[in-house]
Amino acid sequence: MLDEIKSAARKVNSARHLRGLLIDCRRLLSERGEANSVAIARNVVARFRELPEDEQASFFERLSRDFSPDPKLVLRHAQAYAESPNAQTLLSLTRSAEPLRQELLRRINRSPGGTGSIVAMRRALLARVNKQPELQAVEADFLHLLSSWFNPGFLRLQRVDWNSPAQLLEQIIRHEAVHTIDGWDDLRRRLQPDRRCFAFFHPQLPDEPLIFVEVALLPAMPEAIAPLIDKASEPLPPAQFKVAAFYSISNCQPGLKGVSLGNFLIKRVAEELKRELPQLRTFCTLSPIPGFARWVRAGAPCAGLTKTRAQRLAEALATLTHACGGDLDRLTHAAGLRALPAEASQALLRLGAYYLGWHATAEGGDPVARFHLDNGARLERLDPLADLSAKGLRQSFGLMVNYLYDLDKVETHHEKFVQGEVAQSRLLSSLL
Repeated sequence: MLDEIKSAARKVNSARHLRGLLIDCRRLLSERGEANSVAIARNVVARFRELPEDEQASFFERLSRDFSPDPKLVLRHAQAYAESPNAQTLLSLTRSAEPLRQELLRRINRSPGGTGSIVAMRRALLARVNKQPELQAVEADFLHLLSSWFNPGFLRLQRVDWNSPAQLLEQIIRHEAVHTIDGWDDLRRRLQPDRRCFAFFHPQLPDEPLIFVEVALLPAMPEAIAPLIDKASEPLPPAQFKVAAFYSISNCQPGLKGVSLGNFLIKRVAEELKRELPQLRTFCTLSPIPGFARWVRAGAPCAGLTKTRAQRLAEALATLTHACGGDLDRLTHAAGLRALPAEASQALLRLGAYYLGWHATAEGGDPVARFHLDNGARLERLDPLADLSAKGLRQSFGLMVNYLYDLDKVETHHEKFVQGEVAQSRLLSSLL
């Protein structure tokens, strides 16, 4: 009985918080004075933070239902614009079609810490939108505004080194998403003179990195990840710096998912390194292929191939499967990969070339591949036995790929990708 009373009390308290939050949202939209607006916006942020998760969901539902455009008003202005298309009728239509919640978010953004609060709100929203399709319009409004506020022109590029504040270094360790940083010694090695780490920052989040990239300065294009992240390795002298290899890129703000940051970061860093180290001639990546093993296990589906190419793909899959005795799990062990006969190893590379050079452009293609190819990179080389970590073996049978960033051709390659064509080297093309 007591538990039921406590539960009922919590529900009443949560409902009161939500009701107060919605009242403040209405007040914020109607307030004309800037000083009062800031105070009310601060209250909105504080009340949202106090909401339990289930009431946060209710808040987003109310944003969707109560802060959307008036359909009748939109229709009236749309008809007026159709009958008399001019600047005034277009402006009236635009104003009537914009949801009130966009203006609400703009006003919240004026408060101290408002930008970070909106990013946090969107993180909570993203956790629900797949299960609640009715929230997609709310999510679109958040993304629309954050994409404008986090335009690369507003961002500051900063190099992270061993002398950076401890708080920032801790965040680099915590947010590394590709190759886990094993403590301070590992981080120190990744910040030695033959390594670089750069991050984007926003003026409203000066102590919070948005995204960062790690770079290795090398004499040649890398073909395996282990030497790059070996914390016991010795730094190379500057005379050997010929290649800049991007080997990890990590997002730090889940609430900014879908906001284009990484593509601009890589290009900005490449330009920065070219100024600092004119001897650099090659800018490339050593990248994982996280969806490759799953695709092979699914039978290597690849739509739109010519009959000849489809046959070559089928033969490669059959050769690899036969070499494993029908058990592809053998490829998730380094010993199994090393034991492959030459024709099966070549078949694995051919499958990788089809996956990246053909399947990547399709719906649901590999996210890492789509990122780099859409960013204007060229598919350059496949590297077998390149990632023998448990994760690398499980996701890609140890295979990794080098993408080449030719700074003079990234726009051309990007346009090709938009048209469904993958820019790739002759070596990769010969495998298709």
